[in-house]
Amino acid sequence: MSISSTIKSIQDIMRKDVGVDGDAQRLSQLVWMLFLKIFDDRESEWELLQDKYKSPLPEKYRWRNWAANAEGMTGDELKQFLDNDLFPALQNLEAKGGHQRAYVIRSVFEDAYNYMKSGQLIRQVINKIQEGVDFNKAQERHLFGDMYEQLLRDLQAAGNAGEFYTPRAVTEFMVQMVNPRLGEKVMDPACGTGGFLSCSIEHIRKQDVKTLEDEAQLQGSIFGIEKKPMPHLLCTTNMILHGIDVPSNIRHDNTLARPLISWGPSERVDVVVTNPPFGGMEEDGIETNFPAAFRTRETADLFLVLIMQMLKPGGRAAVVLPDGFLFGEGIKTRIKEKLLEECNLHTIVRLPKGVFAPYTAINTNLLFFTKGIPTKDVWFYEHPYPEGVKSYNKTKPMRIEEFEAEKEWWGNEGGAYKGRKEGEYSWRVSIRDIKDRNYNLDIKNPHIVDREAEDPELLLAQYNLLQDDINRLKSELKTVLGQALYAKNS
Repeated sequence: MSISSTIKSIQDIMRKDVGVDGDAQRLSQLVWMLFLKIFDDRESEWELLQDKYKSPLPEKYRWRNWAANAEGMTGDELKQFLDNDLFPALQNLEAKGGHQRAYVIRSVFEDAYNYMKSGQLIRQVINKIQEGVDFNKAQERHLFGDMYEQLLRDLQAAGNAGEFYTPRAVTEFMVQMVNPRLGEKVMDPACGTGGFLSCSIEHIRKQDVKTLEDEAQLQGSIFGIEKKPMPHLLCTTNMILHGIDVPSNIRHDNTLARPLISWGPSERVDVVVTNPPFGGMEEDGIETNFPAAFRTRETADLFLVLIMQMLKPGGRAAVVLPDGFLFGEGIKTRIKEKLLEECNLHTIVRLPKGVFAPYTAINTNLLFFTKGIPTKDVWFYEHPYPEGVKSYNKTKPMRIEEFEAEKEWWGNEGGAYKGRKEGEYSWRVSIRDIKDRNYNLDIKNPHIVDREAEDPELLLAQYNLLQDDINRLKSELKTVLGQALYAKNS
């Protein structure tokens, strides 16, 4: 049976369980089980390679000892073991001798939950995982990596507003252009499920890793912070899948929840690549961690201020931001002024509508900047749809090949991007013009006038995306109101 059909059959089993409500809970249930199976497979590998390897898990909690036997625990016995034994043990796991893997497991399970009520159905799921996934087979590892990407997309489709899966093509392009290298610290301060970090790992390995010492250096140079427990679990698993043996640098925390000034020189990084949550609001009090001039509850704005603080002089960043940041006023204007004074905002890639379909219709941009040099000119590149494409969707997403034109045009920072030329999709705006516009960066392509206005197919695709957004928001509002009423009646 293929891994994809294994995952599908597992989800079908879970649908029979009365305790699991909806896709998000099904995926949450599946991922903590997959984490333990993958960890056990990796432990088999570490035991072969390291003479003195000792598991951070007590013997009775290792997957091989309670789950691997198809005829093992089931029914009420299994249900009781999970709820009363395994989960409390992992949530309070002691890191004997400072065992970093114990910290990783504990942080993964501190907010995990066993939703399933039927021990018989739990056993069926465990057996499917046991027979369907062998992470130590190289071919299956590759296939499972692809399957994991699909799981992440499924989770995002079941998620809430602001939790958008960044398309793989966008992630790869951003990482390639910011070009992290071995020896540099790479950080995603809102790392979600780890797409940018896994892409950075692959990029650095391909470019620079030649020896075991190189690999050890890479292992210690990848950093991520994620606020929500479910994406944190997914990211930690993703890091193990990508060969980060002890992903202790993936922290479960709110990056914004400490004073900006406390991010001192020792924590500065060389590269930030991220898609911070936008459209969301931070809880009361978070904004007081920032100087008065930049106090806002808009999450993406706070992250941009934080990124400027996090970067070393000469550090590079690539950030996904919505159109609202480009044309926003008030505090957004002050943030843009700071960005252009303290950093060289050398490139803004304007993405077409629908890149994040079906999750949102919001227009997005990729901002690339380097800390320590004030901006003289901002280059804009409008990414066009491929020929014959009117919009993107789940079955026809954006592809990395579409960015070839940008890559050829890009040039390099050492040469001050002097090779860049204005063309049908590219144009340059001076800092003087930007100041005259009161830092409004929502600058349209001067070479193309109203080309979309009369394209009915494109307008219909945009209308459908907006309708999807409205329906999703209605559903979320209904859920929130239902929970509020339930809490009141209780």
